[in-house]
Amino acid sequence: MKKAADVLTKLSQPSNVATHSSMALIGSVDAAGAAEDEKRKEKELDALRRKPKLQAIAAKEVGSLRLTPWEVLHTLGRAVALARRGAGRGLAEHWGSLKYSQALTGGPDAYMKLSAEGRETADYYKALQSDELGIGFALMLAKQVLSRRFPQHIVSIIPADTTLRAGWALTSRDKGPRVGYRYRPRFFAEVWKPGEPSRVFPIESKGNHSNATVSHDQLASASAHVEAVHIGSWNETPSLVFSTELPVEGPLTIHALHSAGKDGRLNHPSEQSSRSLDHFIQDANFFPGIQQPAEDDRTPQTKPGFHVTPDRRDWFRHVLARTEAAGLTAFAGDGEATVQYLTKRQGSRHFTGFAHAATGSVQDAREKLLGIQFVGTDHVFRLNRTRVEAFSGVAENLFRHLEEGRVEQYRREVYARRNGWPVDTWDSRWRGPVSMNPDGSVLAMRVLTS
Repeated sequence: MKKAADVLTKLSQPSNVATHSSMALIGSVDAAGAAEDEKRKEKELDALRRKPKLQAIAAKEVGSLRLTPWEVLHTLGRAVALARRGAGRGLAEHWGSLKYSQALTGGPDAYMKLSAEGRETADYYKALQSDELGIGFALMLAKQVLSRRFPQHIVSIIPADTTLRAGWALTSRDKGPRVGYRYRPRFFAEVWKPGEPSRVFPIESKGNHSNATVSHDQLASASAHVEAVHIGSWNETPSLVFSTELPVEGPLTIHALHSAGKDGRLNHPSEQSSRSLDHFIQDANFFPGIQQPAEDDRTPQTKPGFHVTPDRRDWFRHVLARTEAAGLTAFAGDGEATVQYLTKRQGSRHFTGFAHAATGSVQDAREKLLGIQFVGTDHVFRLNRTRVEAFSGVAENLFRHLEEGRVEQYRREVYARRNGWPVDTWDSRWRGPVSMNPDGSVLAMRVLTS
């Protein structure tokens, strides 16, 4: 059994991460999709509507990926902050990422792979582990790709289900015209800069403990998920699909493809609307379906899915920004601040009173990490019999804006600071690994000495 101090040291060590995006991969994914459609035909099911013309991502965008395990867990933790996965209180909501503290290993001159504990876990919780770690790796690569593509912008990752629920009823529990379509992306990446129109990329991530063949099947399925959301014109929404292969032996590989598109654009803040991101939003009830272009003066039948039509662009930008704010305040443990950013259908009630699984996560901790003051929540638990403390939070000055509902001010300031965050992965004063995101969030862990 490793000492907890050794585990924390390894969490801060960067490793190379293998990525794969090529013409050969496109061919394998297309073949996997065709094979799946044949099976569906035999079962008298309709062929899936997949994203047409998936493409390889440029090597300059996917290459040279180096990550620490702690950065991956931070990204996973932020991604699921609104997912309501906890079955208990407090630690349960953060455990989705912290439970993998010993699952990954690597080194400065090595490729990241599953550790001995990660391999053992794969034998018992194979689907859960590959799925959740796949989220962390996919989103880290997505942020790298989009940051290199749009170097003067910030890339925000927002959960798709929570976002879409503000406009559509996804399940029978939601009030409104029900979508009745189970395919949808897991996340949206909003690429934005204050004062300019932003662009949105639907993202689907999957993971497996098998081999590349399974990743081909997963990418074919993922293309159906991202196709379910159109933003603007028909078939012009850019998207990203990922499958992370986490074999029991050998390095992990992130397989990635994208679809190009000229749309996915949201309005400039001053265009056609006086909407402020600081204003509350209510649930809308849009009729589900994606409208195809008219042919021969005839309006074709809608396709299953979600359509952010031109008149909804400003509304969607509003929802994305406030959902991102909710994820940040939830990550910092402040349920009261989170409530103001979510509609009823998005789950605001889960952050009030005792209805929320993380009621025990209270924003009452302050820590200075790498010279920056943060506020957030902390949890104490045992790692290999040793008591450790995990802290998650947001830079204090940015958090105060979110706490008071000042989303516009938060975005202006976080953009101004986008290149000023420390890149160190260890804080010697804190005595543990630290990960900081450009959104102002932080995740840190240390061994308790008393």
